[in-house]
Amino acid sequence: MANGTPERILLAHGGGGQLTNQLIRSHILPHLGNEALAPLGDSACLELGSASICFTTDSYVVKPLFFRGGDIGKLAVCGTINDLAVAGSRPLALTLSLIVEEGLEVHTLDRILESIGQTARQAGVSVVAGDTKTVERGSADGIFINTAGIGIRLPGVELGLDKFAVGDKVFINGTIGDHGLTIISQREGIRFESQLESDCAPLAGLTCMLLENVQGIRFMRDATRGGLAAVLNEMVEGSRLGIEIREADLPIKPVVQGAADVLGFDVLNVANEGKFVAVVAPEAAEKCLELCHAHELGRSARVIGEVVESRDLPLVELRTKIGGRRIVQMPYGRELPRIC
Repeated sequence: MANGTPERILLAHGGGGQLTNQLIRSHILPHLGNEALAPLGDSACLELGSASICFTTDSYVVKPLFFRGGDIGKLAVCGTINDLAVAGSRPLALTLSLIVEEGLEVHTLDRILESIGQTARQAGVSVVAGDTKTVERGSADGIFINTAGIGIRLPGVELGLDKFAVGDKVFINGTIGDHGLTIISQREGIRFESQLESDCAPLAGLTCMLLENVQGIRFMRDATRGGLAAVLNEMVEGSRLGIEIREADLPIKPVVQGAADVLGFDVLNVANEGKFVAVVAPEAAEKCLELCHAHELGRSARVIGEVVESRDLPLVELRTKIGGRRIVQMPYGRELPRIC
């Protein structure tokens, strides 16, 4: 390790935390940097003649392939749709590339493809192109999936970290930690009195409704790898403003909190697959919550904090239930490998 930088790629480089950020900024951007890539959003926003589109790509390597609430196929569709949705677009079409390991049962592949088709149809998107490769036994853990997605940007919607203002409200559309703790408990064969279930879901229906009906939405991002902690830290780094959240207002299911306590995880760092964080003007918060609460994927939505003046270094601070404060740091690596 030279100057604190690993000399080889670690599993933790894929965790969405400090090591991921370091890999992108120190090794990827210097070779590939351009105006569209520079914001490092979930999707690139492109102007093509008279059309304004969002474009994204992602890969899925979850283990196990099937879990309560979803599977790798559903995850691939939802994850790609959600990256487009939080960029302020309406998803239209996906591509699908499969890397299949020798020996995978055809029945298993059929189950995954059935899930992909069903999820895409429910979300109103089409799979319009794809590719299939096979690799030697032991090379791919069954199947890896890569998707790309395209969406049409909603007219008049401008989201960005540069839109933040002190006093803006931070809200999330539901409970946190569900996906990550479902995966790890199922992977390790740990059972709890109440069943954990992934929150994997396509968010575009909810985000489009909000963006089309509420003025004053400044920013959206889905809280996947690295969980809520990673997203909030990306927000303060990009905006150069602080964020204060309240522990008492964080929506967490008791079974999820209990599982996190037993397994030694901080729920703030645990991945989600059906949750987005939004920053909205104070006067827009109530309307956003009202619309969310009327939607299946927003019933547990809450305002969890607000944007505040930054000191010398912009920070995310948590106001605890007993009145104390602690800094919420960017996760360093990956508490839960192979989560999405």
